[in-house]
Amino acid sequence: MRIPKSLAEEVIAASRDFPLEGFVYGNGPVKPAMMLVGEAPGETEIHNGVPFSGRAGKELMAFLEGLGLSREEVYITSAVRSRPYRWGKRNNRDGTVTERKYNRPPTQKEITAHAPILDYELSHVQAPVIVTLGNIGLRRLAGTDYKVGDCHGRFIRTPVRRLQDGAFVWSDRDYLLFPTFHPAAIFYNRSLQEKIAEDQEKLRHFLKTGVSS
Repeated sequence: MRIPKSLAEEVIAASRDFPLEGFVYGNGPVKPAMMLVGEAPGETEIHNGVPFSGRAGKELMAFLEGLGLSREEVYITSAVRSRPYRWGKRNNRDGTVTERKYNRPPTQKEITAHAPILDYELSHVQAPVIVTLGNIGLRRLAGTDYKVGDCHGRFIRTPVRRLQDGAFVWSDRDYLLFPTFHPAAIFYNRSLQEKIAEDQEKLRHFLKTGVSS
């Protein structure tokens, strides 16, 4: 499933004043085993156009493999479809200093500008469960009261936030969400590996039985 090019162009135009670069389409079948909602593309993704293809993507592919799934069986998207960046300085080995772009979390304004894309995907992708990866995807859908550290590994049946007339409102229908940590989280906190493995086991049980408990 691929969103209309016209929708992508509208979102890119609406966010042209933000420090964002590139654009990466969501990817996957209309009826996937599950839908994955991440944060935003990174440097690797905006160059090759493939969601979760960088360092974090390798962790995600291992997570999927542990579920008995391939990339082709899931729908992968994120709250923002362009790379949020900031300028920073890097000290080189030769003593020189260069400026370069670094990844950063998207702002609320950027999430709002890109909201029509995720709304469209939610309306067209028929997934039995939506797995949110990290706080950005979780809060985009379930609201700011949620924190992945508190609710990871739980199945949450709830309406989700949709953009309407410039403001977020709740959807008319419920969706089944399964929050877990962003694959990049273990780069900064290796102790999360055990929790992610536990989440993976609960998700594997659901995919096998259809029971969300």
